[in-house]
Amino acid sequence: MEYEYWFAKIQGINVRKKIRLRQCMKTAEAIYSMEEMQLKEMEFLNERERNKILQAKQQEDLEKEYDRLRKKEIRFIPCFAEEYPKNLKQITDYPYALYVKGNLPDEEAKKVALVGARRCTPYGEKYAVDFGKALAECGIQIISGMARGVDGMGHRGALMGRGKTFAVLGCGVDVCYPREHIGLYVDILEQGGGILSELPPKTPPLPQHFPARNRIISGLSDAVLVMEAGRKSGSLITVDMALEQGKEVYALPGPVNSQMSIGCNELIRQGAGILLSPEMILEEWNLSEQKTDGSPEMNKKSGKDSKNKKTLETQEELLYSCLGLYPKSVEEILRETKLEVRKVMEILVSLELRGYIREISKNYYIIT
Repeated sequence: MEYEYWFAKIQGINVRKKIRLRQCMKTAEAIYSMEEMQLKEMEFLNERERNKILQAKQQEDLEKEYDRLRKKEIRFIPCFAEEYPKNLKQITDYPYALYVKGNLPDEEAKKVALVGARRCTPYGEKYAVDFGKALAECGIQIISGMARGVDGMGHRGALMGRGKTFAVLGCGVDVCYPREHIGLYVDILEQGGGILSELPPKTPPLPQHFPARNRIISGLSDAVLVMEAGRKSGSLITVDMALEQGKEVYALPGPVNSQMSIGCNELIRQGAGILLSPEMILEEWNLSEQKTDGSPEMNKKSGKDSKNKKTLETQEELLYSCLGLYPKSVEEILRETKLEVRKVMEILVSLELRGYIREISKNYYIIT
């Protein structure tokens, strides 16, 4: 298998040509043994590609390098292997090989890509967690890119729902990016999920790698859910790829004045499914009654409805009712409630201590 690993790592030759060359030579070891004249007989390869193969042959300690891969518990899965994901083979530009830590998604399970903005608002953050958790509780596996913002929140929601989630990276699987997600990286593996990439170990997270990895996220999934996206959000690349692959696309509607919801609202205008609640989409997929073992019943209420407002005094309820999932400043709260500054600050502190609201930046509050 070390020769297959060697061949997969060669950069600058597209997947179709790699597959054709391997079909001609039967094994990667035979390709490794090819002389320059033999390579010239492969007319579908250009001179630059032939030179790439010849240069790669100069690599030393191939066996040791592959052994290091195994010691890191990284699985190398070429596209002709039995365990290579079948739904990924259905896309036109599937990766020649995958590198995997942990597990691959279950072939029999429903799989959903949950994607969105890196710089998401508390609104997108909340619903990424809510949808990830509710879907995971019903046995749906969540696939995303472990990026900041919506991706990370979707993974975290799936873990909260005691489900399995899978991260497709734009770097090597032994490189945790962003670094602050190291806890999430570990939790995904510990809960039976997996970390995947088409890039060899140690590959850094370069910008050009991320658009390409999006086709894997959508390719592994049965549907794509966009939780929040601006006009030029990278998650819209995933949507384009999903549509090319014939996958269902859904989007979370947002306020018309939110720059971070322009992309989602436009998708809905163009015919994407609308995400109003996890329960609605589960019902559409006939999964609303299914539960993973031991999971609690889904709370069908969220946000303000899930709080026991009977415990709030009149002025507290007045202030609480003017807050939402988008941050609101103390100045706006004062203007809307017409309460005194001292009273507003007193109520804000009380509500935050009791878990009703959260200060997300200096003097800006949202409900929890």
